[in-house]
Amino acid sequence: MRLKVPDPSYASSPRSRRNFTLAFKLSFGFVVLIWAVFIFDQLLSLGLVRFGLIPGHAQGLIGVLTAPLLHLNLAHVGSNSLPLLVGGTAMLFLYPNSALRALPAIYAGSGLLAWTFARESVHIGASGLVYGMLAYVFMAGIFRRDLRSIATSVMIWFLYGSMVWGVLPTAPGTSWELHLTGALFGIVTAWLYRDWDLPPYKKYSWDLEDEEEPASWESNVDFGEDDGRERPWRR
Repeated sequence: MRLKVPDPSYASSPRSRRNFTLAFKLSFGFVVLIWAVFIFDQLLSLGLVRFGLIPGHAQGLIGVLTAPLLHLNLAHVGSNSLPLLVGGTAMLFLYPNSALRALPAIYAGSGLLAWTFARESVHIGASGLVYGMLAYVFMAGIFRRDLRSIATSVMIWFLYGSMVWGVLPTAPGTSWELHLTGALFGIVTAWLYRDWDLPPYKKYSWDLEDEEEPASWESNVDFGEDDGRERPWRR
């Protein structure tokens, strides 16, 4: 298997560094948001946990939007903070255009799917989003097979590979259903957007020769007309 190498002038460009900074700020902002909600809830004793996801109940559908923002205790919100920061930064930096579509799908889709089959309990926490983002970043490297994406996949596996056991009903009091549905949506969206956000790749001498000297059989192949559809903008 031949790995594609992103053009070094692109990977180290000022634009790329600005994109990384923006991705980090957005991810950090979401982490600040969940901490603000948690502290606000604790200080004022609001009991916001009641707005979590309650499977099978119409009133529990509000949790599709609110559950990722709510956490039970300090350990709960703390355990989700760093994975959110790492996964969000990696996803928004490497795959900015597809992330604008994949993240809403993971956020809402994981909750909606869990609402249909999860245990009758109050499910809260950003772990479904965490599993979705990490699954997306990990699988994107496998699907795309470029050096930068695969290196990120290896990093994610090294840091959070053990989290795969969280999709199984092994730990009481843990919403493995949100973990599972988040991971499923992460994998599916990584496949759907595998051709988006492709960086410019480094050209080798043999690649240039192939472009300058097309194979003789190309003149006998009908490639068809342009179908006129707009292609996703690739960065």
